Amino acid sequence: MAGRPAAGRERGRGPGPSSKTVVAPVALARPAAGPAAVEPPAAGAGRAQQSYPDLGVPPGVEMGMAGADRALQAWHARLTGGLSPVSLSLAWFDWAAHLAGMPWRQMELLARAWRSAMALPGYALPGAGPGAAACSPHPEDPRFTAPGWSRWPFNVISQAFLSAEQWWQEATTGVPGVSRHHERVVSFVARQLLAVVSPTNFPWSNPEVLEATAAQRGANLVRGARLFAEDWQRLLSGAGPAGAEAFTPGRTVAITPGKVVYRNHLIELIQYQPTTQTVHAEPVLIVSAWIMKYYILDLSPHNSLVKYLVDHGHTVFIVSWCNPTAEERDLGMEDYRRLGFLAALDAISAIIPGRRVHAVGYCLGGTMFAITAAAMARDGDERLRSLTLFTTETDFTEPGELGLFLDESQVAYLQNLMWDQGYLDSRQMAVAFQMLRPYELIWSRAVREYLLGERQLPNDLMAWNADGTRLPYRMHSEHLHGLFLHNDLFEGRYLADGRPVTLSDIRAPIFMVATVGDHVAPWRSVYKLNLIVDTELTFLLTSGGHNAGIVSEPGHPHRSYQVTTRPADAPYTPPDVWAAATPVQEGSWWPAWEGWLADRSGGRVEPPPMGAPDRGYPAVADAPGSYVHEH
Repeated sequence: MAGRPAAGRERGRGPGPSSKTVVAPVALARPAAGPAAVEPPAAGAGRAQQSYPDLGVPPGVEMGMAGADRALQAWHARLTGGLSPVSLSLAWFDWAAHLAGMPWRQMELLARAWRSAMALPGYALPGAGPGAAACSPHPEDPRFTAPGWSRWPFNVISQAFLSAEQWWQEATTGVPGVSRHHERVVSFVARQLLAVVSPTNFPWSNPEVLEATAAQRGANLVRGARLFAEDWQRLLSGAGPAGAEAFTPGRTVAITPGKVVYRNHLIELIQYQPTTQTVHAEPVLIVSAWIMKYYILDLSPHNSLVKYLVDHGHTVFIVSWCNPTAEERDLGMEDYRRLGFLAALDAISAIIPGRRVHAVGYCLGGTMFAITAAAMARDGDERLRSLTLFTTETDFTEPGELGLFLDESQVAYLQNLMWDQGYLDSRQMAVAFQMLRPYELIWSRAVREYLLGERQLPNDLMAWNADGTRLPYRMHSEHLHGLFLHNDLFEGRYLADGRPVTLSDIRAPIFMVATVGDHVAPWRSVYKLNLIVDTELTFLLTSGGHNAGIVSEPGHPHRSYQVTTRPADAPYTPPDVWAAATPVQEGSWWPAWEGWLADRSGGRVEPPPMGAPDRGYPAVADAPGSYVHEH
């Protein structure tokens, strides 16, 4: 693995069913004593009480027929990209069987198809303009906005396709008796298949491609073929997308000065160099999801949230996760909580004694920080001054389009794939996310680069997005079962240190950020934390998506947000009522959040030292550290 340090990353496989191996000691010792000290647990500690299915022994261990079945399903999963054919078949049968028993609904659909077919000749008559369109694309669908699509025969082609889209949307939805999940899956598959055969994807039916080909005498197609060959070679070699090499952590991104002040086999903790004469008394600890590398919050200097906080007088720490291999297959959710979140808090408590911490979690990192905060409140640990959650779900009953890939059949299928590999690869995860937005992430790029021959080089956010990490088998299995399938956290069944945690125990003030266009953590799902916590809660809804809405520096064009603070014990306001009543403010949300942090901080003090060598936390490397370079 590239970039793995020679020392300070001692590894120990967590225990399987018959192993009692403990995690090897880390290179940097924790404080020997003190209320904040947490000893490194055995890998998997605290898991025995969780009500998850048996995860089985690793491949290669004597496993019998059950293991052979799992190996076969893992092989099948590789062929299907991790999608369960059984899950898809069940959804299709549910829809088809119910529709088959509804002859009048079938007649309505046939009549709709006939009316659409009869409307096309009229649209094709000379002089028929856009006003004659029988079907209009979705306002967010830019595929047919070019002027060429209003001319014959492309106007007829586009109308025929849009009519087919609308017909299939009507056919796959609203069938009585079909479960909501199966309806969404069937409708989703229909959209995916239609996206494949969209007339924009073929050179002979796309007027923009035809015009470019005529004007350039086919040079665009030659360039496109070369770009396709280059991308295919990069895919086979495991290299990133073309142009991503221009954004290297420590050179062009993740360049905010700082030091690695703690390292264990799972995390590196970075403390950033202050840039102000005095700082706010309470430090800020940021933990992103381990599905991503931390530097999304420290991209280029102009859009680095870390730099923004440091320049506004905050002492910032951030966790950089390792990129697990098959050796870490048995690390679980509890290991991530203890070796990641609690270990980072312990280090900060040693470096800046007696100061409470502003905790910040992003995506799954926010979910685990909410779990950690609830467990700390349960145990009387008052080290948190506040809790900020970026695009974080705590209730998983409505996970948006990501829920299309989450049912018992699909999770079992994916679990067998991870069991065989030891992890879920970032490229396998990327396929699911790309399918949520196929035009933006797949087909528009293919048309632009391979048919028009125009390479669009990535920006810093796009390059970061291609720099993913793997997820250990046990951790991701527990995550999918305990949170997504069983909703254990929101319903009070999630165990930390072997005891249930409840989010209502959290008393620190909470600041939540959700984004309007989030396909991963829909804002109404994020908003549900209001249902269960009684503490002061500030909810902010910003424009943008799951990542772009967070990387929203001051001066970023077309940004706006809504924000209100609900006092402790105030009555609940439904999300749509809240959105209608809350005024929209133009600009970046960063100043509003930074002001919120400052208002909940003590006075200004001298900057703390970088690390605490006398307490076992020396500065061992410059930021961004070594784990961020692992691939």
